[in-house]
Amino acid sequence: MNGSFLATPEAPSLLIVEDDKALASYLASVMEDDGYRVICAHSRAEALGICPQPLLALVDLGLPPAENSISEGLFLIDALLACEPHSKIIVITGQDEESSAFEAVRRGAFDFLSKPAAMDDVKSAIHRARLFLHHEKQLSESGETRLHLTIRLANGPKDSADTVEEQIVRSTLADSKGNVSEAAKRLGLVRENMYYYLKKYGIRLQRA
Repeated sequence: MNGSFLATPEAPSLLIVEDDKALASYLASVMEDDGYRVICAHSRAEALGICPQPLLALVDLGLPPAENSISEGLFLIDALLACEPHSKIIVITGQDEESSAFEAVRRGAFDFLSKPAAMDDVKSAIHRARLFLHHEKQLSESGETRLHLTIRLANGPKDSADTVEEQIVRSTLADSKGNVSEAAKRLGLVRENMYYYLKKYGIRLQRA
């Protein structure tokens, strides 16, 4: 790893979701040697039970109880991004790579790797995602935000506008660390109106 990368802030935690426990352990060992705080899970349920959720995740799409499909991995992507919109999720799978990659990225995955993936490729993808997190934090601190929007245009302008609106609300709330007053201020809203949007989109505040 080059010196300029080492000069960035301390690496965030990394979630590895892989049902092959030996592979998960190996990946964790390598990434811990690179300075990451690694948490392993072997299923969607285990991953969603981890709190607080790491903003970096390496996810195998073929998870139990549906190891031979990508459904569990895709459901996990949806859930992780609903909880933390700024999450950077790298998916890895050996199943129908092209269609899996398209669907995972459509759902909001940051990057895609095919099995068997070289360790150098895995590390590069994770390091790249880490840098994106770092720069997005800088944007946030300067009052800007970067949105990843996935919209079905066939749903019509109203549905598309609602999708954008919801993602802006979720992203701003995440940037404000769940502080409703701060999020409302950033959006130019009064606090009461912010609660309207939370209710409208079913956004639940995480309690300490």
